[in-house]
Amino acid sequence: MTNLLATNSHITTIKEVLEEEAQAIMNLIAGVNQEMSKIIEVILECKGRVIVTGVGKSGIIGRKITATLASTGTPSLFLHPAEGLHGDLGMVTDSDIVLALSKSGESNEVINIIPSIKRIGAKLIAFVGNEHSTLANKADHILCIGMVKEACPLGLAPTTSTTLMLTLGDAVAIALLKARNFTSEDFAVYHPGGSLGRRLLITVNTIIEITKKNPILNKMSTVEEAIFNMTESGVGATSIIDNNGKLVGIITDGDIRRSLAKGQSFINLTVEDLYNRNPHTIKQESLAVEALNIMENLKINVLPVVNDLNEPIAMIHLHDITRLGF
Repeated sequence: MTNLLATNSHITTIKEVLEEEAQAIMNLIAGVNQEMSKIIEVILECKGRVIVTGVGKSGIIGRKITATLASTGTPSLFLHPAEGLHGDLGMVTDSDIVLALSKSGESNEVINIIPSIKRIGAKLIAFVGNEHSTLANKADHILCIGMVKEACPLGLAPTTSTTLMLTLGDAVAIALLKARNFTSEDFAVYHPGGSLGRRLLITVNTIIEITKKNPILNKMSTVEEAIFNMTESGVGATSIIDNNGKLVGIITDGDIRRSLAKGQSFINLTVEDLYNRNPHTIKQESLAVEALNIMENLKINVLPVVNDLNEPIAMIHLHDITRLGF
């Protein structure tokens, strides 16, 4: 019984914290104003970088905001204020914007680098909880989350405040992303490694170069010829073309099996009697992940690749994509 009571108490606490922080985010929405819009415009006009700084938990949030900005098209780096006091302020130029995080707006390490930032000529954005703080008063612009109550029952551990800083930082980064018309291809440039890089950089042409499969038959070919063609290619499907070499359809081993299940004899049939006249296709310059999405959404295993003249140049199989680690 004691363990059950303890478990219920833990669950209650977790729910309370989640509800409290979620409500704080909802309350923050009401505070979104023209000043925040102006900050987006200022960053967009920036010829340099966004230098993010902060100490303690605010510094940790600042590092995450730096990473999000940098990966979504806004050049950014993190400057620890203590290191800044010992030479690292040399990385700041008059073309940069300094985004300084401090819930209280009174963090000594951050306050102490302000004179140098002003001397250098960089713009200063204060990211604070207290809009009347020293940091806010010395800034060119202010992002304010308000003096929120922490979810910590002691009111000491930064919890709700760091959640709001992180969330508002994400919102700023995404607003900048949209304003820059930042695309998935742009995103791929900054994420070339790992599975994410593969999903965003590998094109259909990469698969074609590996598989080199392009089974093709004229629409007047027999079903028997189609079976041999599919067996030889190992794809389980064949592109059907007209006399001008244009794609007019696709026939799969499933089409043939369904015909046999109806009692039809394929000996006297041509592929024209069975092929799908409205096949989905893809271009070789398309991302492989686009081909994967088409196959998964339509529940198909093969996809003809066509050029600008609608001529089939390859046939890719679902397995060809999944083998690449998608």
